[in-house]
Order: sequence, then C-alpha cells, then structure tokens
Amino acid sequence: MEYQTLLVDISDKVAKLTINRPHKKNAINPQLVLDMVQALDDLRYNDEVAVLIVTGAGDAFCAGMDLKEYFHDLKGKNPAEYDRINRMLIDWRGRLMRHYPKPTIAMVNGYCFGGAFPLVECCDLAIAAEEAEFGLSEINFGMFPGGAVSKTLANLFRPRDALFYGLTGRRFNGIKAAEIGFVNYAVPRARLESETMALAREIAGKDPIALRATKDAYRMSLEMSWEAAMSYTAAKENEVLLLQKGGWLEDGVGDFVKGLYKPGLAGHETLKK
Repeated sequence: MEYQTLLVDISDKVAKLTINRPHKKNAINPQLVLDMVQALDDLRYNDEVAVLIVTGAGDAFCAGMDLKEYFHDLKGKNPAEYDRINRMLIDWRGRLMRHYPKPTIAMVNGYCFGGAFPLVECCDLAIAAEEAEFGLSEINFGMFPGGAVSKTLANLFRPRDALFYGLTGRRFNGIKAAEIGFVNYAVPRARLESETMALAREIAGKDPIALRATKDAYRMSLEMSWEAAMSYTAAKENEVLLLQKGGWLEDGVGDFVKGLYKPGLAGHETLKK
C-alpha cells in the first residue's frame, strides 16, 4: 500500500496510518483526501489489521485544512472539483471513520488545528501528547469553525469551552484537551507511541465481532429512542451470537461458569494464550 501523502505500518494486528506532509504540518489537501479514502478502504479488508491508529509525521498531528491548496486554489478556481473532493472529505471524517468496522485511535502527537478536530472526534478513542497544541484558528482569518468542525464542538465540547475557544482562537495543550474531554487522556510526548500501541494491542486482542458490535450499538443508540435502542441491541446480541457461532454465550459465559476466568478481572482472550 503506497500513497502520496500517507505512510502505513502494520504490526501486531495494529495499523499505524501516518499523515505524511510534515513540510505543511500535515494539513489536509485534496490529495490527502483521496489517499485517506483509499487507505481506509484498503485497511478495512485487510485481515492483518484489527485496530487502526491515525497520527502525523514530524511535530504535527494535522494543522487543519491546507488553506492555499484546498480553498484558494481549489474552491476559488475549480468549484466543481472542490465539491467532489469536499464531499469525500465530509464522508471520510463522518460516515467512513465514525462507522469504521475496526476500532480507531487518534494519536495526537503535535499541532492539531481547525479541520483536524473532526478527525480526532471521528476516531473512537484519542490519546494526546501533553505537549500537543490544539486550536480553532478560523476566527483569526475572519471565518468560523464550519462544517464538521462545528459539529465536533457540538458533539464533544461543553458549551462554554466550545464558544470560548471558537470565539478567541486561543490554543490549549494536551493536558487541557483531556481535562475538557476532547481526548481520553494525555501522556508525555516521549511515551505517546508506546502508550498508544499498548492500548491498541489490548483492544486488538478482543473478539473482532464483539468490538464492531460495541461500536455499532453505541453509535446507533445515540440517535434512537430508548425503545428503539432496546430493540436494536437485542437484535445485535443475536447477530453476534450467530456470527460467533455461539461464542460469547457458550465460550465466554460458559468458561466463566466453569470458573476459568472472571470477566471483571481479565478478558476471555487470556485463556487462549
């Protein structure tokens, strides 16, 4: 798998997808959109991949949109092509990543601005370097955090935090990002990759059918009434039972009944080692 703007490394059932435009602080340009959509499709059907990590090369996670290539050159000079690429961008950070069949983790190693916010949000989990810098810089060039960025703020930020950072353009670090709930937690930059890989490997050891069902049940329940959610998850339980050929009930619960392990203390996968 070779892409113009991405690097892919696979080990221990974990794929590390690195945005590779360090000279532009990994800003999103049209080619990156095309590469990301293709990479997500390629990794989706790769049986050697159970978990996906998204990060950036160099000292940046992603500096948001490439203002020159994406807006000045594309939107300003080729509106039709801009519309095509922009629809792919919206789909990538919305449906594709949000409903990706494998768990995803944003590893925020450095600068994370504007258009990068939806990429962090659409990943299932996010870990940041304490030294990482976040910011909504749109207000500084006379714009507002539009499109998926505004939706990210509405989904994850407390109202006061969303408006404070949106109206001021002020930066905040990884420690603050964890404090306000934008990422799960923050660690020193020197430990970021090892901590993220450890988490990814832990998740990769779980049953892939159960992992996907966990994501599906959560994402779908957000938009359902209580009654609809109960019906959906009941059907999902039966689907998992069918796909696992009885696994979670016969093996998972069965081994607990036999006293072989305690689910609250260890995963069922520990019995397979």
